[in-house]
Amino acid sequence: MTVMMAQPTLSKRRVLLTTVSSDSHTWNLVFLNLLLEEHGNEVLNLGPCVPDAIVLEAVRQYRPDAIVVSSVNGHGFLDGGRLIRILRNDPCGREVPAVIGGKLGILGEGNDRYRDELLMAGFDAVFADTSSPDALTSHLRSLPGQSSLAGRKLDMPQGCQAPC
Repeated sequence: MTVMMAQPTLSKRRVLLTTVSSDSHTWNLVFLNLLLEEHGNEVLNLGPCVPDAIVLEAVRQYRPDAIVVSSVNGHGFLDGGRLIRILRNDPCGREVPAVIGGKLGILGEGNDRYRDELLMAGFDAVFADTSSPDALTSHLRSLPGQSSLAGRKLDMPQGCQAPC
């Protein structure tokens, strides 16, 4: 008699996907959502034009393993820089890996100049609009640990208030 053992399932990385507050584009979010899910991630897509306060609240409630910020309108440098400083100044967002990508400015090929400033502001990786989608998925795979809904720690980070 052959006994079939169930294979352990890998837990999914929880990814919070958002645009910057001034970006109304949705096609980029649809593409990224599908890409991230196809690579085994659980995605919470906040949609376009998300105010910084809503992103922070989503980080507090969803407790993502990573944050992906997309920009198409050329304001990624300004709005993304402000957003990451807010996240890094909050106990709940301080340690969550965060990346930004897309059209970061209006300088065309000169948009690469924003990379170092966005990294210094607190992003863990910055992807230009010419970056391959594989660059993002490879970066996310390189991050430590994947969480599952059932296995997540319930204790909140120091100073982080539980959602109401």
